[in-house]
Amino acid sequence: MKQEIIIAGFGGQGVLSMGKILAYSGLMEGKEVSWMPSYGPEQRGGTANVTVILSDDPISSPILNEFDIAIILNQPSLEKFESKVKPGGILIYDGYGIHSEICRTDITVYRIDAMDTATEMKNERAFNMLILGGLLKIVPMVQLENVLLGLKKSLPERHHKLIPMNEVAIKKGMEIIQPV
Repeated sequence: MKQEIIIAGFGGQGVLSMGKILAYSGLMEGKEVSWMPSYGPEQRGGTANVTVILSDDPISSPILNEFDIAIILNQPSLEKFESKVKPGGILIYDGYGIHSEICRTDITVYRIDAMDTATEMKNERAFNMLILGGLLKIVPMVQLENVLLGLKKSLPERHHKLIPMNEVAIKKGMEIIQPV
């Protein structure tokens, strides 16, 4: 098994954190892992993306030109990465951040209304965990218990009290993702 994933959106959406949690989860399962963030000088509001590779075999390079899965959280990221999803791959997008149609017909497309759901939950910070839950529903590449361990590893100890809320958000994301 090998999954090459790009997660892309605005800074502040939890893009890098989502990638880090996914990477830690893979490590907990004994997988080979690569986590490579990319972001502009803006800490919040600028564009950010992270490439995550999870593999049963050694990873030759963390630099990719195509992806098995693209998680797209804003319009600029759609314009940049839609064409880089491998034929037969998966594109997951948040309905709040995308304003144009997905043009590709050779990939499977899913919509998750994570921003709207996070607002309904009165917890906008759960946005990225809703997205992660949707991804894991479609491609269960790591087990939920390892995601929770990854959360514990990546969150500062003072935020460990938030892990149960994040688990609820992950499970809710699994419920709300829909094929397009």
